[in-house]
Amino acid sequence: MKKHILIFAIILLNFSSVFSQKSEINHSQIKEDLYQMLNDISQYYVYQKDKNVDLNCLLEYYNSQIPNIKSEEETVLFFEYLLDEFHDSHLMLNTNRNSSFRLHSPVYVTLKNGQPVISNVWLTQLENIEQEIIGAEILKINGIDFDKAIEQFPTHCNDKSSEKVREWIINKILAGRYNQPRILTLKLANDDTIEFDLDKLKFKQSSELITSTIEDNIGIIRLNNSLGNNSLINEFDKAFEKLMNTKGLIIDLRNTVGGGNSYVARGIMGRFIDEPKPYQKHQVFEKYDGNTIVERSWIEYVSPRGEIYQKPVVMLVGRWTGSMGEGLAIGFEGMERATIIGSEMQRLAGEMNGFPFKHRNYSYRLSVAKLYHVNGTPREKYIPTNFIAQTTIKKDEILENGIELINNQTK
Repeated sequence: MKKHILIFAIILLNFSSVFSQKSEINHSQIKEDLYQMLNDISQYYVYQKDKNVDLNCLLEYYNSQIPNIKSEEETVLFFEYLLDEFHDSHLMLNTNRNSSFRLHSPVYVTLKNGQPVISNVWLTQLENIEQEIIGAEILKINGIDFDKAIEQFPTHCNDKSSEKVREWIINKILAGRYNQPRILTLKLANDDTIEFDLDKLKFKQSSELITSTIEDNIGIIRLNNSLGNNSLINEFDKAFEKLMNTKGLIIDLRNTVGGGNSYVARGIMGRFIDEPKPYQKHQVFEKYDGNTIVERSWIEYVSPRGEIYQKPVVMLVGRWTGSMGEGLAIGFEGMERATIIGSEMQRLAGEMNGFPFKHRNYSYRLSVAKLYHVNGTPREKYIPTNFIAQTTIKKDEILENGIELINNQTK
């Protein structure tokens, strides 16, 4: 019996030793991956110079932090925070952990006279929003003053005195970490102060890629965050057939927060034109073998596809219209096939490529080409032609304006 106990103890010791070795963090590999990421950012991130973030500061600071990393989760956060330095929501790892920041929040804040004010609420996706919080000033987040929360945000090489950077950070803080609460202390328009728990808001759930209805002979198509699903083209065609005889069409892009791909977008746009039309401009800067940087740019076209819808089209956009949703909006306007109504969009900049790490089983995404409206406006700076500032949660102001516009066009 003692012999068996001794053998079992040895096995346990060996297993413990193996487990310890497997879970041990290899700081040399993290350093290699850090250098690789910074090199890729330097070479391929097309907005790097626009962001005014010193790469030498990044190298020095993050290199100094490597010895402090003690777990795989801390390693993921290490690379997340480095990408956050560029205050660009399009830069991301394709993985996350419990202590990672979410990608977005159901409310959006803008700075007015330096103070954070709720300017947009994701009204179309929330089931139980009742408190009128549009225009409310955020005093605290989880009991921490606004200025202190920005100061504590884990970036170190960007300019936290910049209003643009501060606005990006405060919205990232509102997105919050997956494993932490998001309780806001708000000062309402009537000067009342309330506690508002973002995590008590419930989102509408839809298993359908697309939903469609007809109201007053106006077709309304809503994309349910599905622009990245190639099957959307077929689903769009099915819904489209039922709406061909309507007097006008509304395409709701206010839930495309997850972006998508141009294959799906071009498939949709092709149903609205009878000849090839330009829909966006690409711009990259190439440099090979240490030689001179040379700009390359081109206009991308959409080709007609199937039976064409000839009646007026309105597209609804907002703060949760992201990436390919933004491309779809500027594309329809560039082709002169739709009127765009809504607020600012998500402002996700550029065309993305994935870059693998040498020592990780996940990768990161960088913007490698700038994208423009055919009129030359950078996609991330586009403002809807018919701008609607959200003033209340009591009604869908953007949809109401879209319906009114089609009715006026078809009198």
